Parts: sequence; C-alpha cells; structure tokens
Amino acid sequence: MSFPDGFVWGAAAAAYQIEGSAYAAGKGLSVWDMFTRKPGAIFEGHTGDVACDHYTRYAEDVGLMQQLGLHAYRLSISWPRIVPAGTGTPNVAGLDFYDRLIDALLAHGITPYVTLFHWDYPLELYYKGGWLNPDSPAWFAEYTSLVTRRLGDRVQHYVTLNEPQVFIGLGHLEGTHAPGDKLRFREMLQAGHHALLAHGKAVQAIRAETRGAQVGFSPVVTPRLPASDTEADIAAARQATFAVREKNSWTHSWWMDPVFFGSYPQDGLEFYGHDAPRVGPGDLSTISAPVDFLGMNNYQGLLVEADGAGGVRDVPFRVGHPRTAFNWPITPDSLYWGPRFLYERYQKPLLITENGLSVRDWVAVDGGVHDTARIDFTARYLRALHRAIQDGTEVRGYFHWSILDNFEWAEGYKERFGLIHVDYQTQKRTLKDSAHWYRRVIESNGAAALADSRA
Repeated sequence: MSFPDGFVWGAAAAAYQIEGSAYAAGKGLSVWDMFTRKPGAIFEGHTGDVACDHYTRYAEDVGLMQQLGLHAYRLSISWPRIVPAGTGTPNVAGLDFYDRLIDALLAHGITPYVTLFHWDYPLELYYKGGWLNPDSPAWFAEYTSLVTRRLGDRVQHYVTLNEPQVFIGLGHLEGTHAPGDKLRFREMLQAGHHALLAHGKAVQAIRAETRGAQVGFSPVVTPRLPASDTEADIAAARQATFAVREKNSWTHSWWMDPVFFGSYPQDGLEFYGHDAPRVGPGDLSTISAPVDFLGMNNYQGLLVEADGAGGVRDVPFRVGHPRTAFNWPITPDSLYWGPRFLYERYQKPLLITENGLSVRDWVAVDGGVHDTARIDFTARYLRALHRAIQDGTEVRGYFHWSILDNFEWAEGYKERFGLIHVDYQTQKRTLKDSAHWYRRVIESNGAAALADSRA
C-alpha cells in the first residue's frame, strides 16, 4: 500500500526564516527586519539577520535535500531582496541568487515550487501604507512579473501568497507579527481584500509571463473535526469549518471563497456588516482568476459536535491530550477531514504545502538527533492523508515543514520544526532521525509511513 503514482514528496522553507544576509548584497529591508528591532516583540530578541545563513550555504543545503531524496522543494522569494524599495529598480545580486538556487535544485533533480510572498513585505512600501494602500496589488503584480520573467524558463510551480490569515491577522489586527499593527477590524479586512486582489493580479502576471505554469495559493487550514463518526457530527464539522462566526482572521471561506467562487461568503458579509471591505468594480473577477491547485497548510484541527438543534458546539480536548512543543494539539485527522472538506467545497486538486511540528530536540552525545516524536507525528498525519485520498480526495503532493530548523517568527529560534538540525552558532547541519526516515518514506512512495512509524 502506497500513495498514488506521481505523488510529489517535498519539504518547505521561507526566505526570511533561513536566508540571513538581511543587510547584504543590495537587499532592501522588510517589515520583519524592522519588527525584530522592536523591544519584546521576538523571543529573547532574536532576529533573522543570520538565520541559517542559507544565502551563502544554499549549495550545501541543496545537497542535503538530495540526500533526503526530495522530489521538490518549496522555497519563497524575498520581495525586498529582488526589489529593495518594493517597486522600481531590481537588485541584480538578488536575482542572481535565486538563479543560482533554482539551477542548483534542478541540477540535483529537485523541482522548485516558488512562493512569491511569505510575509517579508518591503519596508519602503509599508511606509506608503502597505496592504492598506489600494496600489499594493499592482506593486505585487509588478514584482511577480519580474520574478516570473527571470525564472519562468525553469520554474513551473508557483504559490502566490502564504497564509493571508496570518500575515494580515497577526500582523495587522493582533499586532504579534510584523508589522505589528493593531488596526480596526474593518481596516484589517480591507488590507486582506487588497492581499487577495494581489493574489489575483499575480495569477494574471504569471499567466502572461509563462506557459503552462501551475499556480495556487496556500491558506492555513484548521479544520473542525467531528467528535464522533455520526453523520450529524460530520455535517456539523463541515459547517463549522467554513462558517464565519467570529470577528477575527481565522476563517476559511472568507479567504478561499473569493478565489474559487468569485464572491465573499454570504454569512461573512452579513456577520461583518459595515466592517466588510470596499470591493471595487472587477475586483472579484480578478481575485478569482483561475488557479490550478489549492495549497493547504495544516498543523492542527479543533473538535466540534452537533448541538441537536441544527447548530454546532465546540468540544474541548480531553485532559492530557498530546501537544507539540509549540503547544498545538496533535490531531492527525485534520489531514483527513481538512483535505476532504476543502475538495468537496472547491473541487480543486490539493497540495499539502506545509505540515509538521516543533520538537525540543538537540544533538545527542552520540552525534545524532533522535526526534522520534516527529516521526510518529508525521506517520500519523500521512496515514490520515492517505485515507482521504482513498476516499476520493485529489491530493497531488506533501511538503513537510520544514527542511531546516529556522527562525520561527515571534518565537525566534526556540521552536525547531526542521528535518535537519541547525546549530546556530556554528551553522553545522545534522540530519535528524526523521530525515533518514523521511527518505525511506519517499523511496517507498509513502509505504514506509503507512506500514511502520518506527525509526
């Protein structure tokens, strides 16, 4: 028993989290370069200035990816490394770096999946209003055209935006991520609308600059999981997964319906009322420019049940429910119900563009990194994903988060998500037990995960 023929096995990372060289080679500043200087914003004052030094060590890292047998690597492009001011004159050194990285991946038989925006918004454009500025979608489209003109002869897979719920919600409403704003709710929704419009314009730009490229975007998905296998609880979980019933950014249909249906969900428009964003003529047709896949970032789910009156009731986890080092509940079935519900609703092929966990692991006295929890976690989630595929959900690939331990945003270097351990003082890389295990999973097209979760 294995995954479908042609299933893509990969791993992922993001530019600001691994590249370092934050002030080198003509790179402009991002909102994260600014935010990490804010006292108390980041765990122990950590920054992404050096991170994993991937900018200079990319060749070594690509070699390690080949050792793992990766089919594909999902990277992100640093917008301010390419265009220091966000618009205008490009940075030749930045473009050359991504040329070298893409060429190295291809030379090692690894397919690049390029994410155009993974949160490092150019600081100069933030000073002009950032995502609140109605010109922001055009800025992003200009940058997208530049990237795809340069890389489109070798890159055929693109993700426009990574997790708009996070960079808009945490960055512009809750203030815990860059740029650290706490806007009014209606302003947050307007910024989100501009981000979605940027996605649509980016899709159009990619189509104009390439032939046959596969394009999607990657929201974070925290599905609601049925507390039992009754039809009533399954229906309640499906309903709750897409319902808009709270004033926050952590919804699914609000961010996905415009892309796939060309409209905001009616329950959201009614619930948000006057806070709903201003939508200009043609905006929704631009946002819904056809895409080829839906990227799903998933780490956890939440339990619900039917309340017996046509509604939904949240169900708390039992005392002692297993959790990751990040304190996220471990819910393998989120990689069953999440893909199933999304495929039912949107009828688009899925890519699992992120899935993984933080573990408090370290290099042992024998020189290894024995992260058995990561192996067990990943095996459980992959088994749930395989079951979803068997039940008719079209899933084309799985990207583990992440390839390297890295800068975990506001948590600094405290959280370790990598298949490869990084000593941030020496930059030494050590393949964890999970990396060796994942190689066997890839070699067997998933059979190793389905048969046995042991190292």
